[in-house]
Amino acid sequence: MDKLVIAGTRKSAGKTTIFTGLGKALGKKVAYMKPFGDRLIYRKKRLWDYDAALLTNVFGLEESPEDITIGFEHAKLRYVYDEERVKEKLHEIANNVGKNKEMLFVEGGRDLAYGVSVYLDAISVAHYLDGKLVLVVGGNDDNIVDDITLFKKYVDVSNVDFAGVIINKVHDIEDFKNTYVEKIKEMGVNVIGIIPYVPELSYFTMDYLSETLFAKVIAGEAGLNSVVKNIFVGAMSSNEALRNPMFNKDSKLLITSGDRSDMILSGLETNTAGIILTNNILPPSNIISKASEKNIPLLLVSSNTYQVASQLEKMEALLTKDNTEKVSMIEKLIADNVDVKLL
Repeated sequence: MDKLVIAGTRKSAGKTTIFTGLGKALGKKVAYMKPFGDRLIYRKKRLWDYDAALLTNVFGLEESPEDITIGFEHAKLRYVYDEERVKEKLHEIANNVGKNKEMLFVEGGRDLAYGVSVYLDAISVAHYLDGKLVLVVGGNDDNIVDDITLFKKYVDVSNVDFAGVIINKVHDIEDFKNTYVEKIKEMGVNVIGIIPYVPELSYFTMDYLSETLFAKVIAGEAGLNSVVKNIFVGAMSSNEALRNPMFNKDSKLLITSGDRSDMILSGLETNTAGIILTNNILPPSNIISKASEKNIPLLLVSSNTYQVASQLEKMEALLTKDNTEKVSMIEKLIADNVDVKLL
């Protein structure tokens, strides 16, 4: 069984997206594990990693997400495991999940350094499991080249099989190839693929927002699959909002207090994907009925408008198991832009 360990230079480089696309594009029976969980979620009185839960669903794996992660906290791992015990546990999980599989995917932590003090950084894991290491690099062009140069100059990968880099979220692929790829190859780094930036992959759905914000859906359940492309904070008068070009953009999410009936009605009459009602205030029943008729979700939250807007600004549009459109898009991106034969 081949083992592929994927590491990211920075948080949100796109490792989980790469795994999803590779698993589909390779056309092999795949297994998956994430030794050090870094996206902790609590479901059914159990703790597991978000990515582990997602990919077990996407790949149709039998394992429970909690069984493919060793731990989540440095302090607890440091107390329970020494280096030899970490090695034993890694092989134990790999052998269990890898039965009758052709490829084992192993996901590293949020960045290269994550878990190094407890022997669970991606480079150590690749060494212990005798796996092939792939580095995922994302960001603007300068960050990408800086990260690869830093990795090549100062990170020791002499004890692992380093396959190369997959460069993710590139806005102008042709320009990047012409300007940087030759320089990267001159460093002795193999470029396995260059994946373009696709705005659609950064969009939220209303369903995702309802779960992430722990919101109560009070209307428009049929529209929860709607995609949010723009966000508008309705803190001004409705007349002023209607004059704002942002308010009239496609598929917007409106964030406003539940007592702002004028703003909510204006949102329902324009191209709106959904409305987040803040301060835990319910609008009048006629507005709720109108939203239901138009299948525009109304999500009720207790936070104020500023808090919700700030939360959304920091929020990452993570892939969900039910978003088959995104999964298909990712599969095509990987098949078209990554040399899967090298893996």
